Amino acid sequence: MRILLTGASGFVGARLVQALLEEGHQLVCAARHPPASGHPRVSYVQTDFTRDLDQRTWAERLAGIDAVINCAGIFRESGQQTFERIHTAAPRALFAACVEADVHLVIQLSALGADAGAATPYHRSKKAADDYLAGLPIASYIVQPSLIYGPEGRSARVFKMLATLPFTLRFGRAEQRVQPAHVDDVVAVLVALTRRPVLGEAAARAQPRSFARLIPVVGPEPLPFTSYLRELRAALGLGGLRTLTLPGWLAHAAASVGGWFPGSLLNRDTLAMLDRDNTADPALTTTLIGHPPTAVGQFVTNAPAERARAQLDWLLPLLRWAIAFVWIVTAIVSACVYPAPDSYELLARTGIPQELRPLMLYGAAALDLALGLGILLLRRRRWLWLAQLLLIGFYTVVIALRLPEFLAHPYGPLIKNVPMLAAIWLLYQTEDR
Repeated sequence: MRILLTGASGFVGARLVQALLEEGHQLVCAARHPPASGHPRVSYVQTDFTRDLDQRTWAERLAGIDAVINCAGIFRESGQQTFERIHTAAPRALFAACVEADVHLVIQLSALGADAGAATPYHRSKKAADDYLAGLPIASYIVQPSLIYGPEGRSARVFKMLATLPFTLRFGRAEQRVQPAHVDDVVAVLVALTRRPVLGEAAARAQPRSFARLIPVVGPEPLPFTSYLRELRAALGLGGLRTLTLPGWLAHAAASVGGWFPGSLLNRDTLAMLDRDNTADPALTTTLIGHPPTAVGQFVTNAPAERARAQLDWLLPLLRWAIAFVWIVTAIVSACVYPAPDSYELLARTGIPQELRPLMLYGAAALDLALGLGILLLRRRRWLWLAQLLLIGFYTVVIALRLPEFLAHPYGPLIKNVPMLAAIWLLYQTEDR
């Protein structure tokens, strides 16, 4: 078949491209910034789900297309990328155009929980598109996976990080059952559906008056979210996981605070999703992929490497915050706590003229404060780590030459710069470019 695939560069979509090519299909991948195609059976068409909200926009892209698979989606809203546009408006326009273009099959990648009980904007926006597709006169499958695990997946990376912490938090006393599905199983289901399999009476009864069929994709069994973390921890080769249960009111307060931080996976919506459970019968998943779905204990395939990555995901931020704390406290102590006359005396011994000493004292304190705040607030910090290395190196050399007593000081104020430099170098090397 010739398949139009949206979200082809995403977590599921990128794997699906390879799987569909192995099936012999021709792909037209919709992308905001189409790359140069490296495969003879892959072409690209420029699309933007924040703007392509009209049926006519999609019509010309569907010429000669046999099937459409929509994998476009977001987990958090950002600027023009809203749930209403990405999950609802653009897919509706695409699905309507599919009817007019006589596309044979539409597969919509939705989410488990996008149903009558949907309580969050994420799930409601998915459900709106699902319902619209189900009402159209076109053969379609609405695939609703539970939490999707993949070694490179953002949420999986967060869950593995949580699993390696000394203890985990349980937010409230709800059981919070999940049934995670491995990304390979999700892709296998999508590929199987392109073959138009017979899904049996149970699937037909799910929506008897619709051209659509709902396809839940889940792991072999449901388990509480904290048990999911324990199983991940065991698969990573670590011991038992201690759990601290937060009262409901404190859990909701923490979720409210988390919503203020961009990129945080803890907010009111994610807590609401956890509280209502995320499970389904795995029978249909088993039928479609031809074997039982992958169990959580089999998710981790390279325990040493994945364990190290998961631990660094929380140890590096901890180290980063610690260094920011040092800079900020140093600025406050220098400018407000330590006696200024004593500071001026030290500056005099390093050769600073009297008229420049106040500027050097308070300027250095301001620079320290700026470095500390920059570590906490800037998104790109590689240059900032280099600046700190140069500054600390300069301070160390000048003090060693001009104030040599600090080299032999029993508290080691100058020697402690060595581990500080090593820590900053580590952060520089591991910082995203």
